[in-house]
Amino acid sequence: MLVYKFGGASVKDARGVKNLANIVQHNAQHLLFIVVSAMGKTTNALEKLAKAYYEQDSDMHDIFEDIKQYHYQIAHDLFGDEDPVFIDLNNTFVEIDWMLEDEPQDDFDFIYDQIVSIGELASTRIVNAYLNHFGINSTWLDVRGYIHTDNTYREGLVDMDKSCAIIKKEIPALLQKGVVVTQGFLGGTSENFTTTLGREGSDYTAAIFASCLQAKSVTTWKDVPGILNADPKLFSDTVKFDELTYNEAIEMTYYGATVIHPKTIKPLQNAGIPLLVKPFNDVNGAGTIIKEHANQHFPKPVIIVKPGQTLLSVSAKDYSFISEDHLSDVFRLFAKHHVHINIMQTSALSFSVCFNVHEERFEQLLTDLKKDFKVKYNSGLTLYTIRHFQQNALRDLIGDKTVLLEQTSRNTAQVVVK
Repeated sequence: MLVYKFGGASVKDARGVKNLANIVQHNAQHLLFIVVSAMGKTTNALEKLAKAYYEQDSDMHDIFEDIKQYHYQIAHDLFGDEDPVFIDLNNTFVEIDWMLEDEPQDDFDFIYDQIVSIGELASTRIVNAYLNHFGINSTWLDVRGYIHTDNTYREGLVDMDKSCAIIKKEIPALLQKGVVVTQGFLGGTSENFTTTLGREGSDYTAAIFASCLQAKSVTTWKDVPGILNADPKLFSDTVKFDELTYNEAIEMTYYGATVIHPKTIKPLQNAGIPLLVKPFNDVNGAGTIIKEHANQHFPKPVIIVKPGQTLLSVSAKDYSFISEDHLSDVFRLFAKHHVHINIMQTSALSFSVCFNVHEERFEQLLTDLKKDFKVKYNSGLTLYTIRHFQQNALRDLIGDKTVLLEQTSRNTAQVVVK
């Protein structure tokens, strides 16, 4: 049994959905479990909608209408105007239509998950309908009944034991009937509310199902030839890795490589399941394989770029040394507000951290920190992480940028610049 995951770029239009069907047909001799992300840039658009609704902006209905028409157009290109999938799409979208009629009563993270989750629900309806239309027996599955999480909205913590129990009980029989299509990125709480697993969380979804079902492998289909040493949108001279170890992949995702979700590797490594990253437009392309023992080499350093960073420094109000007690309080507040630290540095009188900014969380964090500490920060920064680096490569990358924080170890350099 194989698990396939298709990202948003792979299903951004009707042509992409047709290509997905061709890939599935090409591998029809296998039992296939398919995880699909939201189409194209739908998640970004739904994030914009969630913010507009929360702030009661006048254009929220227009934003949602554009999202609906985008999906209707793809469905029209695939089926014409007569197909039951249009009823399924209408039923998917109507929940948000109802939501937009009332003023927001819940906190932003809860609202975010209820709105943004619509992207995966709509995309899988279209993909499942087209596979059946194409002649492939396919079953649509609501993942929220299988991936059980706590109530941490936007970063749901998965209950692996509970999730695996129902996956093992119900999914094998469905696979015997044909392909199973479900949503990535989503989970459900015990109160039947929707949660999300963090941006790019569809890879993690695929890994959970693969681990529970003891799949032969997971393949994530991308719009790149495999895992590259750097983002090809930012660097023109990238190289592809043929093989990587689980450990190297974990390091890369920890530092922010977006080609794989950070939580993806652990369940696969625990079960000894290889992860293949393959090009969506070349079904026979070798891609990259991630496994326990790999023949990996690094002709060029791995470069990970994270824009939109904030560098924040705290110090004691009485000018005392930063002690373990101070650090404990700071970490507690970062954990409370679910703000993830990308790099940290301690001096005698201050503690500095660099992190991604979620506007709502940052304001709450700042309020709490200022109760006990002096706080200074700079926003709009960029964090460069270079693994397997050489000093000349690091200097060339930084150029004439202003360095605000720098750390180097044997294998990894991190630099915060503006």
